[in-house]
Amino acid sequence: MEQAVIVYLLLNDGQFGTSKERASILALEDRLEQVVGNASVGEFDGDEFGDGKCILYMYGPDAERLFVVIEPVLKSSPAAVGGYAIKRFGKAADSSAREVRVTW
Repeated sequence: MEQAVIVYLLLNDGQFGTSKERASILALEDRLEQVVGNASVGEFDGDEFGDGKCILYMYGPDAERLFVVIEPVLKSSPAAVGGYAIKRFGKAADSSAREVRVTW
């Protein structure tokens, strides 16, 4: 689990989002966890809400493969509109790990 895809979702209220936004994101999380597990490309590791955004964490051996699996889910979710992802090709502690920002 050396690589990661970290998804950033923007929230409307500047802090933790509305209850409707949070519910939509939780549904998105369930779907992401399902497709990542079914494709055996890694794991969905959770979320972090605050400061007007929600961050979703996914890890696996290949960030490209992981993103290919989750991209259709992100594109089809209203909760992901305006968001972006960072594909990180290396360990979190590796400050020189290559990162690529992706929008959909």
